Amino acid sequence: MVAEAIRAFMSIGEVLALLQGEFPDVTISKIRFLEGEGLIEPQRSPSGYRKFTHNDVERLRFILTAQRDRYLPLRVIKDQLAAAEPGPRALPVEAAPVRLSREELLAAAEIDEETLAELESYGLVTATARRYDEDALEVARSVAALAAYGLHPRHLRAVRAAAEREAGLLEQAVAPLLRRRAPGALEHAEESAREISGLLLRLHAALLNGGVRNVLGR
Repeated sequence: MVAEAIRAFMSIGEVLALLQGEFPDVTISKIRFLEGEGLIEPQRSPSGYRKFTHNDVERLRFILTAQRDRYLPLRVIKDQLAAAEPGPRALPVEAAPVRLSREELLAAAEIDEETLAELESYGLVTATARRYDEDALEVARSVAALAAYGLHPRHLRAVRAAAEREAGLLEQAVAPLLRRRAPGALEHAEESAREISGLLLRLHAALLNGGVRNVLGR
């Protein structure tokens, strides 16, 4: 934090050093990818080197937190950044929850009514008070992309079942914390749930990568 306070501009390596303590998985490639997607716009020196400001770092923190803790897709995060305040470098104070009507979900996920009905019939997407949240949007978008590879909602019931089992493990781990009545118990349970969820996601990704290598014979 000392370097951040002293210097008005930071290199991409310095930004990475600031963020890695809070976001161990962030890399220079990830920061460049977010720039390419238009979520951040660092200045450039005359020789072409990126120059990051304090606001750029806070913007990155918001993006990475939204991905890690709320699993928001980048398009939703970008919309929230754009809607918060006028100007390309605006930083939202508090992200509004995603609440989509059926028609809005169909348009945002680029799926048809038949596909959405099938998603609901297999329990992959559910509405609350006739509104769909960011999880429903991400599921719908992912299923739409998987359809190009011949994978449809009926093939994904195993994925849903695995997610439910993992959620059960998480519930088992945090249940003792939720039963405590000490001050800060709820916050502790929420923090633990996020950490466990992140670890389960990493484990799932590693196991899936191993399965891919086996399929490819590598």
